[in-house]
Amino acid sequence: MEQLTQFAPFLLMFVVIYFFMIRPQQKKAKSEKEFESTLKVGDKIVTKSGLHGKVSELADTTVVIETMAGKLKMERSAISMEMSAAVVKK
Repeated sequence: MEQLTQFAPFLLMFVVIYFFMIRPQQKKAKSEKEFESTLKVGDKIVTKSGLHGKVSELADTTVVIETMAGKLKMERSAISMEMSAAVVKK
């Protein structure tokens, strides 16, 4: 019983870290993955580097976007879910 009480604070710390750090990161990663898979031609997007554009072509892992400067090919993971959602709301 004494050994259990010695490890209780470590167990409690792990539970707190899981619910406040690990689980939210997993949820965010899952929602970003969903966002990437639901992209379609014509969607207005913003990349994580701040480029604004419109989706013109889609492939498995890449996307071609039209910007004012021309067309750019990039990875789907380079598209920011939060910034793109803000552009769509405007």
